[in-house]
Amino acid sequence: MVVILLPSLLASEAGGEGRFEVDGPTVEAALQQLPVADLIFDERGALRSLVNVYVDGADIRDRGGLQAPASGEIRIVAAVAGG
Repeated sequence: MVVILLPSLLASEAGGEGRFEVDGPTVEAALQQLPVADLIFDERGALRSLVNVYVDGADIRDRGGLQAPASGEIRIVAAVAGG
């Protein structure tokens, strides 16, 4: 079981829930269980460009990407862009 924490913007789209407990062997499998998975992943199944994911404080890009083992706490952080 892992805990997934959502930023407030995604939490509002998930009915106000910002914390989910899910089972999944990989980060991708865990994230796919969220009610906002369509906002996290694009139509090809890749993470959207402004979505950053951390497992126990470490960026998944440094831990094997979406196929990294899901453990502890997964935190989604939405990047801010503008111009």
